[in-house]
Amino acid sequence: MIEVSRFWRDPALPFVEARRVGDGRKVCYAAHSHESFSIGVITGGRSTYLSGASQREVMAGTTVLMNPGVVHTCNPIAGQPWSYLMLFVDMPWLQARGFALPAQTFSTCAGLYSRLLQLFADLFDAELSDREARLLAFFTDLPGYLRTRVHEVRSEHPPLDAAAAFIRAHRSDPLSLADICAACGLSRSYLIRAFRQRFGLTPHGYLLDQRVQQARAQLRRGRAIAEVALEAGFCDQAHLQRAFKQHLAATPGHYRAGGIR
Repeated sequence: MIEVSRFWRDPALPFVEARRVGDGRKVCYAAHSHESFSIGVITGGRSTYLSGASQREVMAGTTVLMNPGVVHTCNPIAGQPWSYLMLFVDMPWLQARGFALPAQTFSTCAGLYSRLLQLFADLFDAELSDREARLLAFFTDLPGYLRTRVHEVRSEHPPLDAAAAFIRAHRSDPLSLADICAACGLSRSYLIRAFRQRFGLTPHGYLLDQRVQQARAQLRRGRAIAEVALEAGFCDQAHLQRAFKQHLAATPGHYRAGGIR
């Protein structure tokens, strides 16, 4: 039987991480984002996929794509079983190889689904000596599997973008809503309402998401959970534990322990 959840990491490929979920009913997420580019396949059942402002039902055979910073969730439908594989790739590695972020958030292309399943098999096979080359070949070919779409142009809103940038720059500090309002020149009520409409999270939710992302990066290095919690701006390890489980459907300890066995 496939494990409920397992994170995979390999020191030989430090820029990539994977997650295998055998029972998605037990791995439910709050709205969250990633600093990495994420791509995965639904391998069984169905789920509800929310990405940005769009929501749809996805099923086995579907590939899902999440660009960095895009708020999303993917959760079970009325207790129905489902399973999936996800790949998270660091942006510096992709950018150094000329990869352009896609506008598409999902695909039902059978060829892409099969190719990505093979890529997971290759990555999990530590005996292969050319895994990085296979990963690069996949991302080189990825645009050919996706239908051509013009990137949607999001209307600019400098004060809201400034608020988000301020939060990112001070995510480990004890920020208050007043601090954020002062930095962007917006009222409390307008900031909360407009920020959520633009980014899919309230300012506090966005701050919490940023802190979880910072903690995730440090836990990948095997650092002590209590130290990571304080550095990321959480008041204690228990606070990190609650937020991490809500955002990633895994405890910090389970996540940190992921990797080749």
